[in-house]
Amino acid sequence: MTLDELLIEALRLKELPRAGWLRVGVKDPESVASHSWGVAWLALVLCPSNLDPQRVLELAIIHDLPEVITGDITPHDEITTEEKASAENLAAAKLFSTNGRLGALWNEYCEHQTPEAQFVHELDKLDMALQAIRYNQRDDINTVEFIDSAKKQLLQSNLDLLRRLLTH
Repeated sequence: MTLDELLIEALRLKELPRAGWLRVGVKDPESVASHSWGVAWLALVLCPSNLDPQRVLELAIIHDLPEVITGDITPHDEITTEEKASAENLAAAKLFSTNGRLGALWNEYCEHQTPEAQFVHELDKLDMALQAIRYNQRDDINTVEFIDSAKKQLLQSNLDLLRRLLTH
């Protein structure tokens, strides 16, 4: 994919609604791009001093980009974790075929290769939980499954701050 094509293709994230929110009846749910912004915002505010903040932001921005091709696959879709990973990796290969730096960032994120990548995975869950709280307040929709899912993963986090944010 050429750079021009990638720049335009990536904009489709703005049009892709988050599927989990649609499933539970959220009206006008956030887009995948909105979620990526939320993860980047959390990265900017919460990045620990021992991590490279630029790397964290780069990973936050790219973490869902293959969804412009695969769509927003959720655990409720009839697809295995392995099939989802394979589809996203194929999409990433197509998107980043002419940009090795972006491909390397994608691989770093997917493979949890660095503390920065691990942190962004945690922020991904934290953003989902915070958005679930927001939708519950705004629309009075039961979003506890999203909060519980995030808590389950974040309670295993090495970062006390992330655990504390969801236990209060």
